[in-house]
Amino acid sequence: MKRAAWVALLSVLPLTAVAEPLTLEAALAAAAAPHPERRIAESDLALARAERLQAASRRDFSLYLDGALRSGRRPDDGWKPDNALRLVARKPVLDFGRSSDSITAAERGVDAREAELLSTLSARRVDIMARYFDVLLADMQYAADNEFMAVAYVSWDNASDRFEVGDISQPELLRLEADYQDIRERRNASMQRMRMARQRLAHAINRPAELPDELVEPVLADNRRALPEFDRLLAWVMENNPRLRALKAEVAAAEARIAAVRNERNPTLDVEVAGARYSRESTTRDDVSAGLVFTVPFYQGRRVDARIARELAQKERSAAELEKLGLELKDAVLATLQEIEWLRGSAQIAADRQIEYRDWALERARAEYELELKTNLGTSMAETQVAQLRRKRVEYQLALALARLEALSGGNLPPTEGVQ
Repeated sequence: MKRAAWVALLSVLPLTAVAEPLTLEAALAAAAAPHPERRIAESDLALARAERLQAASRRDFSLYLDGALRSGRRPDDGWKPDNALRLVARKPVLDFGRSSDSITAAERGVDAREAELLSTLSARRVDIMARYFDVLLADMQYAADNEFMAVAYVSWDNASDRFEVGDISQPELLRLEADYQDIRERRNASMQRMRMARQRLAHAINRPAELPDELVEPVLADNRRALPEFDRLLAWVMENNPRLRALKAEVAAAEARIAAVRNERNPTLDVEVAGARYSRESTTRDDVSAGLVFTVPFYQGRRVDARIARELAQKERSAAELEKLGLELKDAVLATLQEIEWLRGSAQIAADRQIEYRDWALERARAEYELELKTNLGTSMAETQVAQLRRKRVEYQLALALARLEALSGGNLPPTEGVQ
């Protein structure tokens, strides 16, 4: 009775939680919610689209009012007002590549930001899955540590009664109390990890005010999916990885911006229509005019050269990042495939054998407990929970490794027809 009451008291968690059980599918659906990371990526995409619109607007016609308040003096007359008011419409006709290259650069920028948004969503799904599994593992660790603590408490409590009648020495009693306090401290740390794991999951699914209380154990059917060989998978990743696609688009955008800046040295041709009113009449002025405006830049200082140098440096940086990411992806694909092979092989086998052994040991301890031969049933139950925790950790690591591989592949793994 004493042990049961103690365990019941320790099982109460000080959490502000929601009552609705949370499933992995519901948690992953929150990847599309307006999380700050998603909003940042969407803002970058909106900015890129605005820059594309700005680049395209260079071809739009403009309508403006041009006015002047002044006075003028003629040799045969004194100073008189010479005010002017003009309504001008102008439309670019030819700019010899300025607009087209700027639009191309902006479009590649949009492509890059769209790919980055996809990468962000994939990373969010992996993070949510990891935080979900952290909560499940923290709960299992707490349950095991709580069981160990209950056993240690019973041993210490019984030893206290035995010490009073002189059956054990004080050093032995102190050792049992020290063991209990160590295990209690470990249990309390497990309780804190439970709270922290839930908070991190709540933040990942963008519900910071709602700590999930109960989580549904997921069915990880995809853990048995077939995978292609390394060379085929790597080729697929190098073609579909969203971050790689984003960097390729950034390199293309830099090339287009360089061309657009170089075209600043080319002439421009605009068509212009204007209507005017003047306070002083003159035979050299037109009330209505229309014509072509041809502009040839002869000298622009170092402005064009400076902008070209800047874009060349940006292109070199993007190209270097692209090459670096290619090497990182090759390492990541190989490491992930090896991790999956290990988890499906020796790690899974070792965890299963540990489960089998602990199940047998628990049945034996239960039988001995019923026959009052030994009192280690609680320890056997706790060790069985630890074995189950080990197997679940392997399952969750495998699911995460497959999710990371899917994220590297742009959301979908290559087809595996014929793969055993």
